[in-house]
Amino acid sequence: MEIRPILETDYERVIPVVNDWWGGRQMTHLLPKLFFEHFQNTSFVMEEKESGKLVAFLIGFQSQTHPNEAYIHFVGVHPDYRKQGTARTLYELFFEKVLQLGCDTVRCITSAVNETSMKFHARMGFKLTMAKDYAGPGQDYILFEKKLHMDSEK
Repeated sequence: MEIRPILETDYERVIPVVNDWWGGRQMTHLLPKLFFEHFQNTSFVMEEKESGKLVAFLIGFQSQTHPNEAYIHFVGVHPDYRKQGTARTLYELFFEKVLQLGCDTVRCITSAVNETSMKFHARMGFKLTMAKDYAGPGQDYILFEKKLHMDSEK
């Protein structure tokens, strides 16, 4: 596998597969092209080395409001590559990158019904908090927070 910073041109590779990777859920609206244009230094693509096949991607950034914090906006893993440490590898790379930028906290969110995401983030050492009406009335989310340390990202 090969991991590299995301490029603007990766948008055309990612958008056609996102809904399929989510079992038909409509997810493309969560990934406007601006993420591929403006957050390349903290977002990554994983590809098969020989074929160049898209395996996974992570979109994340350093907060402008809270420079010591970073946010993971979206992570996608091809269904054939799940449960192999693919997402963990991308998260750990992101942790290393944002530590270099001076971040000591990483945040992300998921819907309150996404048990798979909650379990994954708990295994990665994130603290989980329920946020009632986070995105409006009846739109509950789970907030994740992980403190990073210079000697160890885990």
